[in-house]
Amino acid sequence: MKLLKRVLLLLLVVIGVVFYFNYPKLNIISGYAAKNMASGVYVAHRSSASLNQYDNNAPLIELASTEVNETEKSASSTVYGLMKRTAVYREGLGAVLINDDYDPNELAIRPNRKQDMDTIPYPYGQAAPLDTILPEVDMNQINKAMAMAFANPETQKTRTLLILYKGHLIAEKYIDGFDKNTPILGWSMTKSVLATYFGILEHQGKLEMEWPAPIAEWKDDERQNITLNHLLRMQSSLAWEEDYTGISDVTRMLFLDSDMTLAQRNKKAVAKPTEIWNYSSGTTNLLSGILRQQFRSHQEYLNFPYTSLIDKIGMYSMIMETDIAGNYVGSSYAWANTRDWARFGQLYLDEGTWNGEQLFDSSWVDYITTPTAHSNGTYGAHFWLNAEGKYPDVPKDLFSCNGFEGQHVFVIPSKDLVVVRTGLAEEPHFDANEVLSNIVKAVP
Repeated sequence: MKLLKRVLLLLLVVIGVVFYFNYPKLNIISGYAAKNMASGVYVAHRSSASLNQYDNNAPLIELASTEVNETEKSASSTVYGLMKRTAVYREGLGAVLINDDYDPNELAIRPNRKQDMDTIPYPYGQAAPLDTILPEVDMNQINKAMAMAFANPETQKTRTLLILYKGHLIAEKYIDGFDKNTPILGWSMTKSVLATYFGILEHQGKLEMEWPAPIAEWKDDERQNITLNHLLRMQSSLAWEEDYTGISDVTRMLFLDSDMTLAQRNKKAVAKPTEIWNYSSGTTNLLSGILRQQFRSHQEYLNFPYTSLIDKIGMYSMIMETDIAGNYVGSSYAWANTRDWARFGQLYLDEGTWNGEQLFDSSWVDYITTPTAHSNGTYGAHFWLNAEGKYPDVPKDLFSCNGFEGQHVFVIPSKDLVVVRTGLAEEPHFDANEVLSNIVKAVP
């Protein structure tokens, strides 16, 4: 009996120690589940049952129990009844995790959007894509690649795949529950969208990439030499921990901060600019804050992404979500349907020209695809590269927007291709090289 009591006591101590060290993680687990649910229901218009079964059924996140309040347009999650977190949907701004800084009675301004319907075929307009037969395209090979991407749904978890060739839609496929209208979270593909606004402002003559970052707190210390270019290339040398497995700089920012532009802004330098390359979601949200500084009012800042790019090229399904402070979460939170993600890739394939209008200089494409020092040829300026053959059987001029769980917009200029793949798994479960190499074989 005494032995049993000792074993039980030891077990309770062990449980207590484990709970003590993992309790802070509950904030991240319930926060992730609530935010994902609120956005999934009210931005993507999916059912809570589907989101629970697939999106929130991930390691640790599956521990959360989530409920949707349709009256308040919110979602709340707990982990075994602990650490309740709530995310609230706001029209035009998406969902946001709330905390004590959130005032439900404060009237949040929203971006003004202009969404004109036209008769131009997709991808350049809102009309149906042309039913065009391109004799140089091997459709048997295309179909083989499409089937390959969906061959093992339990492991690959591909949701959508779309191929544009020379501005023509030649193939697209969706799993059950998704179609051409379903918005999908881009995660870090959002970084490439955020960076594009800087290319647009540069084209408009309103800023230059070599300008020092306009951060007053940096003017009298070693950070004064950090430029916009350094930030866009993730080579500012500011301290940052991009670790999603526990409490880190990035998880604190995404799941605890009211103003996500401050997390990287307040970090010290660990080296001189360009000496190291360190991927940082905090850097992108710092850039979102710098973008906000370029406008006289919050309303102008909210409008700019839509008037200058998103609605300009007809990405009407896209929503960029904001934090509590009203900043676009450029690191992670843009939603758009697969066709609209492909429009973004087509804009880059066309070097910034859209229906005869130059949105950013063609030289901007050269800029974002120039490899950044110490990135091993894998990173340019908020875009990923194939310069050193990450995808060995695909042309090295490929560049892409990449996001968590295998969200991709691939652009292959030498083949006039844009390929969009979305899903819930990435390498090694989804072999992008295999799928892309088979698509490439189908065109001259």
